[in-house]
Amino acid sequence: MYTCCNFKRFIKLLVIDIIVLLAAAFIFIISRTINGSSASEPGEEPVPLPVIMYHSVFSTEPSEYVITPRQLDSDLSWLSDHGFTAVSAEELVQYVHGKGELPEKPVLITFDDGHYNNLSAALPLFEKYDMRFIVSVVGRFTDSLAAADPHNSAYSYLTWNDISELINSGRAEIGNHTYDMHSISGPRKGCSRIAGESEEDYRSAFTGDISTLQNTIRSACGYVPYVFAYPFGQISKESIPVLREMGFLVTLTCYERMNYITRDPDCLFGLDRYNRSGLLSTEEYMSRLLNGNK
Repeated sequence: MYTCCNFKRFIKLLVIDIIVLLAAAFIFIISRTINGSSASEPGEEPVPLPVIMYHSVFSTEPSEYVITPRQLDSDLSWLSDHGFTAVSAEELVQYVHGKGELPEKPVLITFDDGHYNNLSAALPLFEKYDMRFIVSVVGRFTDSLAAADPHNSAYSYLTWNDISELINSGRAEIGNHTYDMHSISGPRKGCSRIAGESEEDYRSAFTGDISTLQNTIRSACGYVPYVFAYPFGQISKESIPVLREMGFLVTLTCYERMNYITRDPDCLFGLDRYNRSGLLSTEEYMSRLLNGNK
């Protein structure tokens, strides 16, 4: 007797197969989302990235946060002679999103606080050595201190016109260093959360401060920073989602450790930096930068 196939059973098996395939596809998509579609290829090694943190550059007696132009010249010459390439934040962002490659020996060079001598003394040296750098500015320093006493290389801060000049040079990127949270003497240490402060109140205070500087730089200079530097390295975990929501792609700390860059964009959140003390020679500082605090 001729027996035909069980049509209902066939449909049931087909539906099960489709469900299994869809589940597998869903898991694959979620995995790619979590790990990042630009994650490092198998066998691709993380790229070591030392980050230098400068502050003021002035021809005076060097200190923990002041170096002389001669010392900066020596540093940049050392980096150039030893095969290092100063990369920009833009290049790092492109790399972690799967676009382009990093040089064999990259280094990221940053300046904090927005001293006028970053323009008057540092910029000519970066032009001399064909390098780029980041200057993270404090809004209140520019609005109040720079406006009151501009263009003294010993102590002045950058004006908004100075910041525009740095941007237009093609050498400097501008970072957000808070509008008015660069203080460690009050109850709030930098932009950290105050003891007993609610998460909602902290979020409101932090968002308001950072937004003020973002909007001011946009209005005065036609530029929107996507680099954020924590004052004094004071980090609150509650700040991280706020910075992400506001479009920041790179954050800078003050922990003195080597960084390792992958194709994962998260690796740019919390880049560690070695402060460049003027009390060290170029050779002493570079040894610390590349080999740790030994």
